[in-house]
Amino acid sequence: MAERVEALLKNMKSNNIDSMFVTSQANVYYMTNYYTDPHERLVAVYISNNFDPVLIIPAMEEEDAKAAGWQYELITYQDHENPWEKFYQTLHHNKKLPQTIGVENSHLTLDRYQTLQKFFSNTTVIDGEELLANLRVIKSKQEYERLKTAADLADFGIKTGIQSIREGVTELEVIANIEYELKKQGIQEMSFSTMTLSGAKTASPHGTPSMKKINSGDIVLFDLGVVYEGYCSDISRTVAFKSLTEEQKTIYNTVLQAEQKAIDASKIGVATGQLDQIARNHIADAGYGDYFTHRIGHGLGIETHEYPSMHGNNDLPLKAGMCYTIEPGIYVPGVAGVRIEDMIYMTEQGPEVLTKSPKDLQIID
Repeated sequence: MAERVEALLKNMKSNNIDSMFVTSQANVYYMTNYYTDPHERLVAVYISNNFDPVLIIPAMEEEDAKAAGWQYELITYQDHENPWEKFYQTLHHNKKLPQTIGVENSHLTLDRYQTLQKFFSNTTVIDGEELLANLRVIKSKQEYERLKTAADLADFGIKTGIQSIREGVTELEVIANIEYELKKQGIQEMSFSTMTLSGAKTASPHGTPSMKKINSGDIVLFDLGVVYEGYCSDISRTVAFKSLTEEQKTIYNTVLQAEQKAIDASKIGVATGQLDQIARNHIADAGYGDYFTHRIGHGLGIETHEYPSMHGNNDLPLKAGMCYTIEPGIYVPGVAGVRIEDMIYMTEQGPEVLTKSPKDLQIID
């Protein structure tokens, strides 16, 4: 925790930011090791070059924050109290009001932004989100171990889902079984809404599972992940139930080859966007370019989707310690949708694939 605070302070100093007001659940957890869902209540961590770190939390969470390891100052408040007033008075009393304060632009609501400006009217509020993203993009050994375990649990979820397929079972029944078995393994929660799609519905990349029954000849697409000790996994697999057509086989093998090409191209210094281009070019050469409608992947860690966004125009180079997904897909309406996704951890020696579920075409009997 102290190392992360020091690293952020160093980045702030080099960017002429004297303080940060961090409010997102993921970044609060990263800076404090305290994982909480505050709902509508304010939870924030204040990091400053001229004041000790401060964690602002509801009074009912004080002992939980201490148990998580927070050793700096706490500002706690009851539901009838104004946390902004207590925060301002703490700094004002110590004559340590900030000149600049960095916030997370994509998270701070307009209401909270206006409240911050009301109390700190002489402070310049700027976007400091990138400072935090640059810290989180390189994972520590502990973060790697948590991601690896989360990946193992995702593999278990895929195995459970495939074993749940039978004639007439619904998509939602399969999901219920996946999540039930994962809860028995001790997972914290799913990292996003579990997806099981079948038949023509697989052609929608973000389709909605329903009471549709799985029937012979259906393609079945799984997309799932878990949260393990605050860290997320993400995996996709596509299988066939009983049979599939020659075109569906071609689509599957094209996606599998595209994914492997992108994984093989993962090397230190290679632009993340190049991985997208390599997979996209392979799919286009096979005649399915119009049916690959999303980026190749995204960063992964405390959040399922985090920095960097691995689209074709991103020139951010790969570095050791990055964790990201590779997930090409082809979605042809009325024919099939296929997505194959793995978690990749970048090392000095090359890419380590954290998810191990089989990827050769499976026809489930």
